Amino acid sequence: METIKDKEIKAFEAMKADFKYTNVMQSPKIEKVVVNVGVGTVKTDKRKLKIIQEKLAIITGQKVSDRPAKKSIATFKVREGQITGYQVTLRGNRMYAFLDKLINTALPRTRDFRGLNVTGIDAMGNFSMGIKENSIFPETADEDLKDVFGMSITVVTNLKDPKETKAFLLQLGFPLKKEEK
Repeated sequence: METIKDKEIKAFEAMKADFKYTNVMQSPKIEKVVVNVGVGTVKTDKRKLKIIQEKLAIITGQKVSDRPAKKSIATFKVREGQITGYQVTLRGNRMYAFLDKLINTALPRTRDFRGLNVTGIDAMGNFSMGIKENSIFPETADEDLKDVFGMSITVVTNLKDPKETKAFLLQLGFPLKKEEK
């Protein structure tokens, strides 16, 4: 089976004519993948925070970084320094392994999955998506389903045009929805 890294290398040849690439240095690349989890109302329950942190580390294969609140906001009952979420930035081989697992294993396991929304591509050429349940990943799919959390995943590319990004993601095998006109 062809990996994301192999597809990324072949994407340059496939996209060369369409986007008038003249130099190999113009080839599209994925720079990093950022996985974020907000803790929301769980922020006072230390046990659930630890479970989220451990499961996110298992899913990504990398240590999780805490995201504390920068200032207190009384309306949201948030205090300065209180953990509001967790983040993992993946690069290199871990990034490719995570994307392979996401595209080939996790997304097909999603209930009623009809493809990723194309509107997740922003003007800067990055792609963002949200996942409602962490249980679609095989490492965390256990019988303890009361501790389910969602996450946002951002794929940062070196492309600056949304059309190029869409073509690149399709070359990599991302299951994007067809645009309705």
